[in-house]
Amino acid sequence: MDLRPRDHNWETRVRDSFSAQNFMAFIGARLVHLAPGGVDLELDLGPDLTQQHGYFHAGATSSIADSAAGYAALTLFPPEAGVLTSEYKINLLNPADQPVLLARGRVIKPGRTLTIARSDVYGLDDGTQVHVATGLFTLMSVSGVKD
Repeated sequence: MDLRPRDHNWETRVRDSFSAQNFMAFIGARLVHLAPGGVDLELDLGPDLTQQHGYFHAGATSSIADSAAGYAALTLFPPEAGVLTSEYKINLLNPADQPVLLARGRVIKPGRTLTIARSDVYGLDDGTQVHVATGLFTLMSVSGVKD
């Protein structure tokens, strides 16, 4: 599998795009790892991100999983291309009440138009990690969309 970026400026482009994504800033997600074909995001537990039982809301979990997979795909796209999710399936495996969620997005199969990625989300607490979600994502390379 070829995980070579097609944009020599891929790292700056991905960081700039993530910084410009208002929703990720709104929920407090952070970019903590960036490599060709791989992006990790973290999110701290807070009362605005929980559901009625005090766990991370599935929407927060799904959002960082989606963004991690999407940005993993974007690392491999050409400079003029943006990224949009066209489909995803997520399985919520365990309730997440750990202090931090970590979403690890990884490209499974890069493509010219469609890229397949997975994202695994873990709850982190004092050196332990609980696998709370896993998802499969189809990401589309789109021309003329600024990322």
